[in-house]
Amino acid sequence: MSTNLENLDSNVPSVLSNTIANTDDFYKLAFEFQQIMMIFESAIKQLETKLDILNKENKVCGRRNPIETIKSRIKSPQSIASKLEKRNLPVTFKSMTDNLNDIAGIRVICPYISDIYKIRDILLKQPDITLIEEKDYIKNPKKSGYRSLHIVVEIPVYLSDTTHNVHVEIQLRTIAMDFWACLEHELHYKTTTVVPESVRRELFRVAETIAMTDREMEEIAIELQNID
Repeated sequence: MSTNLENLDSNVPSVLSNTIANTDDFYKLAFEFQQIMMIFESAIKQLETKLDILNKENKVCGRRNPIETIKSRIKSPQSIASKLEKRNLPVTFKSMTDNLNDIAGIRVICPYISDIYKIRDILLKQPDITLIEEKDYIKNPKKSGYRSLHIVVEIPVYLSDTTHNVHVEIQLRTIAMDFWACLEHELHYKTTTVVPESVRRELFRVAETIAMTDREMEEIAIELQNID
């Protein structure tokens, strides 16, 4: 079943009247969309639970916590439609689930760079999590200076009589990386003009400074641990 997701609300789809033949079709479409979103939300909840258990384990064992904060989100219908159209793909439910890996997303903020890879390794050791894709923007930063580790994982969601293997994108960043990325996004979001090259260079310089600070703070932390 296909429709233009651009006009779907995040809770109950509000489809253009000339797209739906009758009320029954509307409710069927709305139910299908809600069911798909529920499956993605369930996948996020499962991963958040795994990360929360890891947090509690470290606390009980008296170890330093490698996770500072956890954030999650589901892409809006408008964002989903825009991404499909940008890729010249059909704007349908099937196309959405077959082609987009980041409908469900989790952002894990860590104190240090080493924590990022530690969390990644712990998650990927779990038997119900499969790595689909990995992009390491820490070792290979974007031209803008953006740094983060992106992994797409597949996790099963069990319903009453069906199982769905769901893709979730996990972004792992340090506190400093997240600070830079959020401000850079805000700057781009607030302006409709092309960002001047001078501003791009300044953003890159700040990203490099933050990256150096990340490394130095981790070195200090290691030195303090060795003193103990």
